[in-house]
Amino acid sequence: MKAVGRSLPRNKILSRRLHVASRPSTTQVTTLPNKIRVATENTPGHFTSLGLYIDAGTRYETPLTSGVSHFLDRLAFRSTETRSDEDMQAATSVLGGNIMCSASREAIAYQSAHFQKATPLAVSLIADTITNAQFNPEEVEAQREAARYEIREYKSKPEVYLPEVLHDVAYNGETLGNPLFCPEERIERIDTKLLLDTKKDWYRPERMVIAGSGIDHQELVELAEKHFSSLKHIPSVTPQLSTTTRSTSTQAQIPPHLLAPGQPSSLYKSMTRAASYLYNPGAQPQLEIPPSMINPRSPVNYTGGHRFIHDPSLEFDHLYLAFEGSGVHDQDIYALATIQVLLGGGGSFSAGGPGKGMYSRLYTHILNHYAQIDHCAAFHHIYTDSSLFGLFASFLPNTPHSHGNTAKDILPHLAHQLSLLLYTPIPTTEFNRAKNQLKSSMVMALESKSVEVEDLGRQLLVLDRKVPLEEMCERIDEVTTDTLRDVAMKVFGPNITKQATVVCMGHDDAGDWKSVLSKYGVGGGN
Repeated sequence: MKAVGRSLPRNKILSRRLHVASRPSTTQVTTLPNKIRVATENTPGHFTSLGLYIDAGTRYETPLTSGVSHFLDRLAFRSTETRSDEDMQAATSVLGGNIMCSASREAIAYQSAHFQKATPLAVSLIADTITNAQFNPEEVEAQREAARYEIREYKSKPEVYLPEVLHDVAYNGETLGNPLFCPEERIERIDTKLLLDTKKDWYRPERMVIAGSGIDHQELVELAEKHFSSLKHIPSVTPQLSTTTRSTSTQAQIPPHLLAPGQPSSLYKSMTRAASYLYNPGAQPQLEIPPSMINPRSPVNYTGGHRFIHDPSLEFDHLYLAFEGSGVHDQDIYALATIQVLLGGGGSFSAGGPGKGMYSRLYTHILNHYAQIDHCAAFHHIYTDSSLFGLFASFLPNTPHSHGNTAKDILPHLAHQLSLLLYTPIPTTEFNRAKNQLKSSMVMALESKSVEVEDLGRQLLVLDRKVPLEEMCERIDEVTTDTLRDVAMKVFGPNITKQATVVCMGHDDAGDWKSVLSKYGVGGGN
């Protein structure tokens, strides 16, 4: 029987389809006596995902600990005080799922996906490698050889190597500029004592979140209490102050970052991989400090700059152009995420179609017009208090054997696409398409339990709460063309004070890149 009634305009139908209905939160959070937070999402299914997330990673490395995160990652689920390496490997095989460790710039994660009945074993394995790891010299030596191989491999892959170079240049080789892979000169310096000392310093319960999806909350709480109660919380402290001369000397020892706490704002964590505030004990325990005042992370120092890596053996030349964007707590990230989707891009031989970014600007304006460009896309690396936003292109070089381009030829195209966002109106249809694609991509990503549990764990690390998907979609809906242009002006407009980051690899350099940016009214060319 045919329905009778007034038909809706197409834009209204799309709006209804993309609406995320409000529903009661299914997130439960419990803080154990030792300050470990346990969080679960009540997602039905036959499989369970869980993870332990730690405020640690390469950002927190110093010259004395550089490379430790790489080794902690690769030495996970090896021999412990209670299991030999053979026992550990046998147990992970019996698990019947996937168990892994991954270290990033602002977090180290131990994650497992398995059948529900294997949850006690998975928690036991993660707890064992967290609390009882031995880092036997034989295992460390084997990892040294593996690290050398990995470094050779990643340096041979520009798509992996150049983002690392970009961070190094942008942040002057410090904090967020620290490498994800152990530097070659540091491999021999990583030993059992350094690993154990660093783990003891980083792996504190107040810096941990245990997250689960598809598991009863109380069951996970009981398992966490059983396996992680040996980790003791040491209250965050500062020396006691008085008016005596002696106390004046003590006051001078207070780290400056404890005297000027920041106030984080909300954010939806599926867009990013960032870590929260960390704990750093004072010299003389006297007074507990509220968690919001504890921020021992060294502040980032974005410097920008330029680097050219000459390698005429490459099939394609590569060019990266980046600017410093907002950190994870800034509401501007919703506008920046919309800009990234609007610019879009990808590979010249993408199998995508409608809804896959084929109508994004970098596809329609660059990839569809210049056959010599193989890849061109926007990127956005978001961290706690900074981010890198920009564009990259891979293209055929200009050689006697291939009539391609140089970086000097390609850079104006990238600058032009940014200038269009600054100085020309954005069509409503294109703008709404970008926002809808951004919302749908995040909603679809969270259909995966592994993504859902990682999102939950990282949100708890950063915000100490789970930001509902509905709230995130509302923030995206609130972005207007005016706010998008305002944010674009702040990030890469002509009046920004920090220079851009330009990285080239291949046959030719980008030349006078500052003049090119200035010509197109894009900032960072000072």
